[in-house]
Amino acid sequence: MNLNLKNLKADLPAGLVVFLVALPLCIAIAVASGATPFSGLIAGIIGGLVVGSLSNSPLSVSGPAAGLATLVSGAIIALGGLESYGLFLCAVVLAGIIQIVLGVLKLGGIANYIPSSVIKGLLTSIGILIIAKQIPHIFGRDKDESGHLIDVLPFTGGDWHELLVPLQKIEVGVVIISLLSILIMVLWDKSPLKKKLPYIPSALVAVVFGIALNQIWIAASSNLQIIEESHLIVLPVAKNAREFLGFFTLPDFNGFTNGTVIMYGFIIAIIASLETLLSIEAVDNLDPERRLTNTNRELIAQGTGNTLSGLIGGLPITSVIVRSSANVNAGAKTKLSAILHAILLLLTVILIPGILNMIPKGALAAILILTGWKLAKPAVFKGFWNAGKYQFIPFIVTVVVIIAVDLFAIVPALSGKGLIIGVLAGIIAATGAILHGNLKNSYFFHSEKHSEGDTINIKLSEEVSFLNKASIRQTLDHMPPNSSVIIDASNTHYIDFDVLELIKEFKDIKVPLKNIQLQLKGFKEAYKIDNSHTVSSSH
Repeated sequence: MNLNLKNLKADLPAGLVVFLVALPLCIAIAVASGATPFSGLIAGIIGGLVVGSLSNSPLSVSGPAAGLATLVSGAIIALGGLESYGLFLCAVVLAGIIQIVLGVLKLGGIANYIPSSVIKGLLTSIGILIIAKQIPHIFGRDKDESGHLIDVLPFTGGDWHELLVPLQKIEVGVVIISLLSILIMVLWDKSPLKKKLPYIPSALVAVVFGIALNQIWIAASSNLQIIEESHLIVLPVAKNAREFLGFFTLPDFNGFTNGTVIMYGFIIAIIASLETLLSIEAVDNLDPERRLTNTNRELIAQGTGNTLSGLIGGLPITSVIVRSSANVNAGAKTKLSAILHAILLLLTVILIPGILNMIPKGALAAILILTGWKLAKPAVFKGFWNAGKYQFIPFIVTVVVIIAVDLFAIVPALSGKGLIIGVLAGIIAATGAILHGNLKNSYFFHSEKHSEGDTINIKLSEEVSFLNKASIRQTLDHMPPNSSVIIDASNTHYIDFDVLELIKEFKDIKVPLKNIQLQLKGFKEAYKIDNSHTVSSSH
């Protein structure tokens, strides 16, 4: 890391900007994950100090990611809730170890083998899940984290039903702060103040507003005041260093023999690695100096960070594009800015936890809803629709499967596993689209009437594989009697053995039976089919 004075002048203010962006996000993502706010701050600190030091990405910033919130929430619930949080930490440690192994095996290019339509579908569904699971919090229903959309139906007894009837259960103060926070963030990003104060993130403005408004209500003894701990952030406040160290949580090491823990460890590793690699690619494109990140080293850095985060009670870590893009836009030059933002997070947790405990959860729900909206806005769906069915189908299959499994809980036993199931479904859909396109494009078939006596041209493509066998067989089987057929392989570099056997069978058996005039053009000697200007037989 080049720490010359010029870089320090750029990295110090950039680190402050990233800190201001990361502080509310670390807490909000922890709340969305069904974990303690402290665990999110641990992940942010480790992401900056450890991953920032080990990664060779000069501008990427790592920490807890909104994209993992629904997965983490499902994992915590599946492993017994916060009472069994130590089991979840084992899954985080295991995920980190798996990432280190992936990096050592030089599998940093794994994201290149997953279609972009599937990855976009994954991110879009995450956005929808984040929005859906934050709606109860906007109305002050913070006690249950299930968030299944089916609860909105009458008589299901979930929080969504409680939002509808009876009305008096809604916390009016929470609703006001939540909705005003959304409005403030939208207006801030469009206002002239944003241009004058570009380094002040809208999320921080919303949090400060939420704190200030609630303190005014408390001072005025208003009925709108928010004083219940269930509606506020709760961070532990230490009286001394020893007490502070006691706030960290160790894993329950018995979890390493637990099949559910191991399964979630693998799922977290896969999703976190994909999100990291996508973010790294985006950050490299934003870098004014166009420096390239070694993706294998990045996986090792992320794995080390996740292992340490899990060992002391933190959430999973990924490289995150929101904080990274803020870092780039703030003019950062080296990794020092990411490290500095983590130091500021640590000082905040130690010195002013009491102020952080004034943050209403409604303001954090507003931040997460806008984060989800950016991932799942209608323009994303429109873009894939316009890109054609071969892009849209894998995208929408991924979204629908993830939402069906994790939001509607159509199969309760699979709840919390929707992300990986959706990705697999999307890959299958993308593969099917490729095969379908390959089948259609194996040859160009031209026949205006396709009736007896016609001349029919079949022009083979550059490569004809066994996947094309069924469609070619169907075409050849339906050649009309007494027609003229031209099979042209002039531009073909490869023909699968099965297809060659099929053409030989057509030439030797069906051509004589149907009195077809067959012309083979351009077949290479290696194909062992003689080019013949005319092959025919008459009865």
